[in-house]
Amino acid sequence: MWQVPDGPQCVDAVRWALELGYRHIDTAQAYGNEASVGQALRESGVAREEVFITTKFYPAQKDPVVEAERSLRRLGVDQVDLYIIHWPQGGPTWAWPGMERALQLGYARSIGVSNFGVRDLELVIARADVTPVIDQVEFNPFSYRLALLQKCEQRGLTLEAYSPLGTGRHLSNRTVARIAQGAGRTAAQVLLRWCLERNLPVIPKSTRRERIEENAGVFDFALSEQDMAALDELDRTAGTGRALEREWW
Repeated sequence: MWQVPDGPQCVDAVRWALELGYRHIDTAQAYGNEASVGQALRESGVAREEVFITTKFYPAQKDPVVEAERSLRRLGVDQVDLYIIHWPQGGPTWAWPGMERALQLGYARSIGVSNFGVRDLELVIARADVTPVIDQVEFNPFSYRLALLQKCEQRGLTLEAYSPLGTGRHLSNRTVARIAQGAGRTAAQVLLRWCLERNLPVIPKSTRRERIEENAGVFDFALSEQDMAALDELDRTAGTGRALEREWW
């Protein structure tokens, strides 16, 4: 739900996604749309226990527990399924004890991080009583952060891919378009399938019903080894272990 304003547009997008079979909704305190996500969930008629809800601690605030309580009120739920630190502002470790406390209090079923590189992960894991379950990062053939993926696998974390389409930038790439044409699929579906071929959870985003439906049509085809290799070669990060090219805070 990144960059989706609170209000009818957000409610519609979440409601359409749930109608079309989506069962994971990813929001954040910084997005400012948790209330609309909660409204859409209630109006959808889909049972709460069928939907996996992720929200993120905004690290410009001081206390993950206090902010989790506020998120639950806005969402209108008793617990989120995943609560993650949005980015390592102020250093990667200071907020983790508060995240563990939110877990202990039952505000979240699991806790993790986002936009953490290899070094950040190692620092958190070294001090953690509860190891993060996930690192959510920008990940696609053009941001193929191989060293970070390998570190997550070694440490038993799941890497979760956001911006799989590069916020639309990668849809017109010639290699992606050629593979899509050969597979009889759209460029978006090819980029999403690339993540699924690596057994990674992937978060597409759209506010248009037809695109939301298109993005869900990725479970009845596969990419060949040759196609996967061609997509791998699009990487612009040199297989980095970093989660970000630059800090934005």
